[in-house]
Amino acid sequence: MQKTDELLDVTETAIPAATHPPERRRRAFRRPSPATTAVIALGLAVAVLVLSGTPWLNDPAVAAWRTVCLAITVQALPFLLLGTALSGAINAFVPADLFTKVLPKRAALAVPVAGIAGAVLPGCECASVPVANSLIRRGVTPAAAFAFLLSAPAINPIVLTATAVAFPGSPAMVLARLLASLATAAVMGWLWLWLGREEWLRPVVRHTGHQSGHSRFTEFRLGFQHDFLHAGGFLVLGAMAAATFNVTVPRSVLDTFSGSPWLSVLFLAGLAVVLAVCSEADAFVAASLTGFSPTARLAFMVVGPMVDLKLIALQAGTFGRAFAVRFSTATTVVAVAASVLIGGALL
Repeated sequence: MQKTDELLDVTETAIPAATHPPERRRRAFRRPSPATTAVIALGLAVAVLVLSGTPWLNDPAVAAWRTVCLAITVQALPFLLLGTALSGAINAFVPADLFTKVLPKRAALAVPVAGIAGAVLPGCECASVPVANSLIRRGVTPAAAFAFLLSAPAINPIVLTATAVAFPGSPAMVLARLLASLATAAVMGWLWLWLGREEWLRPVVRHTGHQSGHSRFTEFRLGFQHDFLHAGGFLVLGAMAAATFNVTVPRSVLDTFSGSPWLSVLFLAGLAVVLAVCSEADAFVAASLTGFSPTARLAFMVVGPMVDLKLIALQAGTFGRAFAVRFSTATTVVAVAASVLIGGALL
């Protein structure tokens, strides 16, 4: 009986070990989300279609669409690659409590400092939402976290360099984007201090940064892979939408909006929300919209990294629907106002 009991004990301890593989093995075979799979599949389908040499692709309208789409994608891809690599490195190697050490204790002063920090620590829009949530959980005031959320994807060095390349010989556009985006981030942080309510904000526990016991290089690889595939898919979709917009929309419709200073700004601000182009690539899309005024194209580049459909969904899932609706609406209004004021003065 004693040997039988020992055999039973050995069997009970062996079975769980065989049926529950290590965390690293489970993570290695984890499947991507359905949305990511759909975006990647769509991007591959478009690439195959464009390169297949199908006869009807030689139609002038289709050829023009293909040229614009490929031009936007090829121009923006190096900046997207570098931006997602830096974002993954920051997530894996930068200490999670860095901001709590460097931000001022007073919330009103922490807001502009956090906004300026976005220029130093680049990140894409998709990464900014969980990072802001992590900052709040680590004791950073929500107003400062939201200022960083808005500024990081809008004024980091990769985005500003891409803007300079997309608008050659126009340093005023780069400066206008920097000032308008930074002003929007700071104003939104101060507005949260003044009007924000705790019941609008429901942070969800998520992790960003290095986890003890995990390989930093593995975290970098996984973070880079996720951000690049996710943002790259939206880049392809944004390039397709921009090309379709340039080729199919009648000139009379564009003249209706582009001929009015106010309608052109509002139209491109709304277009930025719908297209959801990655901030590392939106300057090339804006540069292709040659029929619109510089101020309207500035509004496209200021609104896009701060408010678009995928960001609204991420904010709703992280902080709650009540927060996402109020915050995105207010951010759009402030971003358009900042673009008009600063664009009118500099452009």
